[in-house]
Amino acid sequence: MHFQLPRLFSYLLLLILISQPALAENPFSSISSLGDAISLGGDDEILDPDQAFILKTWSENGRVFAEWQIADGHYMYRDKTRIIAADNSSFTTSNFVIDEGELKHDEFFGDIYVFHNQAKASIAIDNVQDGIKNASFKVKYQGCSEIAGICYPPITKTISLNINPISNAAASTIIAPTTYSPVSEQDQIAASLSSGSTLLTLLSFFGFGLLLAFTPCIFPMIPILSSIIVGEGENITTRRAFIFSLVYVLAMALAYTSAGVFAGIFGENIANAFQNPWILGSFAAVFVVLSFSMFGFYDLQMPSFLQSRLTEASNKQKGGTLTGVAIMGFLSALIVGPCVAAPLAGALIYIGQTGDAVLGGMALFSLSMGMGTPLIIIGTSAGKLLPRAGTWMNVVKAIFGVALLGVAIWMLERILPATFTMLLWAILLIVSAIYMGALEPLKAEATGWTRLWKGTGLVLLVYGTILMLGVGSGSQSLFHPLKGIVGSGSQANVEHLQFKKIKGIEGLNRALAEAKAQNKSVMLDFYADWCISCKEMEVLTFANPEVKKALANTVLLQADVTDNDAKDKALYKHFKIIGPPAIIFYNAQGEELKPYRVIGFMPADKFSRHIKQAFKL
Repeated sequence: MHFQLPRLFSYLLLLILISQPALAENPFSSISSLGDAISLGGDDEILDPDQAFILKTWSENGRVFAEWQIADGHYMYRDKTRIIAADNSSFTTSNFVIDEGELKHDEFFGDIYVFHNQAKASIAIDNVQDGIKNASFKVKYQGCSEIAGICYPPITKTISLNINPISNAAASTIIAPTTYSPVSEQDQIAASLSSGSTLLTLLSFFGFGLLLAFTPCIFPMIPILSSIIVGEGENITTRRAFIFSLVYVLAMALAYTSAGVFAGIFGENIANAFQNPWILGSFAAVFVVLSFSMFGFYDLQMPSFLQSRLTEASNKQKGGTLTGVAIMGFLSALIVGPCVAAPLAGALIYIGQTGDAVLGGMALFSLSMGMGTPLIIIGTSAGKLLPRAGTWMNVVKAIFGVALLGVAIWMLERILPATFTMLLWAILLIVSAIYMGALEPLKAEATGWTRLWKGTGLVLLVYGTILMLGVGSGSQSLFHPLKGIVGSGSQANVEHLQFKKIKGIEGLNRALAEAKAQNKSVMLDFYADWCISCKEMEVLTFANPEVKKALANTVLLQADVTDNDAKDKALYKHFKIIGPPAIIFYNAQGEELKPYRVIGFMPADKFSRHIKQAFKL
């Protein structure tokens, strides 16, 4: 009987072998025989590490080279491979260079780069004009056997080489090997689609979706779905709530997948086209109508003749409700959450480069289901936890009515002035607080829940009042509504980075030429009024002092693609992106630093480090 040793067990096995005195000289000498003893069999024979990874070293032109021939069914970790000077060496080294390797998903280390078949690395020795006799180096590496399912412990080989003399003139003519460049996150994801197993790829994208589920672009779908379930009132059951949630999420996933495959093949993001003021305004109006039905002003019902037909088509569900839920889920994906994130961009890069719409679409569908899983859980839970009748049910409906009004305002932020939407938020909070009894005295027999309800109302009332004062003082920030009162106008203006607006490819080329003449690096930010992640970057990332300090000597350009016109689309195609948020970096010579592209939201601390790495600060 044949089997593969689990990775953790193999580590323990090798450590036990090393700990035996009899094996101290060569801890791997008996691994093969031990493998036979436990019936690994001939196909799973564990090779000695010197057979699995045959090392060859030499010196040439002031560099030390190491090359490995890797046995079939084995691989080496790129990040575990090093060449360093031995302890107490009289010389120093620099410019370590190593092959790029292949992307692999490791069960313990995640996405890493490994070598199959062959690997090569080198390092330069500083000041070798006179040469060095018997220079000692340590070559470190570690690898695994895919056949036997084990990993070898880290290996260190000490080598001694004679470094021949080399003149300064000769050294200046030596072309150093090209240093491996980092790979952007979206390109890594695109590469993983072509190199990993299909099942592992789909599971990875499902995990990406779970991480994206509570981002500002997806979070508003929670009150949308919940309000649909709450709107069923006392008729809702756990099973029915689950069906509603599943239909909503499947429709959402279908929309994301279809739009994504379309964008990958044709380079056009149809979700961008839905960010039209008329479409956004109409959808926001729908939420207002739905919210008022939650408050009990009216009951929304379809004409009776349509109800009877849709009832039959929907397995006796109420008035074609499933059809309505599916439509709402489909539209929500395209209108409410048009954000671009690295996993989405990676899948679209893969589709665009390979034309494999099947695997790319499967990955996008898996991503969407990951994003929708929390929605299914929350929606199903609502069907189990909601009260069946009475005053409490009216209170729950009112809460979700307010939530729907909040979603409507959130959508209008994309097309209306910030001051106006800030005023709408203030009105919503103040009116809600009054309905919660914030201005009414508590009775002596008031329960703890009543006091908590009133306290929450008071908080909303205070914050709504602060927002109202902020509107009066000219503030446009929900996070800093009193900025115009407590600080001067000049201080308020310094809050965000100051960008130079560019339009189209010609505008970009002119700005790049000007920056090159000034010997300055460039950061290009793709922005749109309807892009929620763009506003996140503006408020939470670009306003950070460390970020502003890192960009102090950089020309800041911004492509406002709100209109999504022909010039905007041409700019998308120039960079092969599908929409904002996207940030492009250029060095002082006007060359794009493509590995450092940023797609989607990035927090301030990580973005600051990213800038320093890109510009070598």
